[in-house]
Amino acid sequence: GTMWTWGMNQYVGALGQNNTTNYSSPKQIYGGGTDWDRCIKSLQHRSGAIKTDGTLWMWGTNSSGCLGLNDILSRSSPTQIGSDTTWSVVCINKSSAVAVKTDGTLWVWGNNQNGNLGQNDTAHRSSPIQIPGTTWNDCNVGYEQTFATKTDGTMWGWGQNGDGSLGVNNRTKYSSPVQ
Repeated sequence: GTMWTWGMNQYVGALGQNNTTNYSSPKQIYGGGTDWDRCIKSLQHRSGAIKTDGTLWMWGTNSSGCLGLNDILSRSSPTQIGSDTTWSVVCINKSSAVAVKTDGTLWVWGNNQNGNLGQNDTAHRSSPIQIPGTTWNDCNVGYEQTFATKTDGTMWGWGQNGDGSLGVNNRTKYSSPVQ
């Protein structure tokens, strides 16, 4: 249940060590603890993890509110998002995040320049906002795309699609989920 980080840390403490020192060998996350359950698939100077109690913790750069903490202040040590204890899966791309809770709801936050928050607009969100539905099962992110599956096995995507990366046989950008 301990969590360890290492590597480049110069961008506002993406390693969660409460500093900006680079580490070439594993160092236990700031604040320690033995109740970390899983790390988040992360990208570009931010990280996060879910604890065994289902709480979600994020740290690193916070451009466009991509840490989900209702502000744009960066954090160099783990900071809890809200008080919910039902986070199940969370993924981070270059500037936004997507998450599934244990009740099957899907949540997004951060930069929405390409509609990758699925809200049918391009407004940034600095705290989690729900995508309609309660049958979401899993999620993943691309560089500027968001993907999620439902319990019926269908796959959905939205966001930048200029290179056809959403797999819907066109190059149209989608700002809401498309199957």
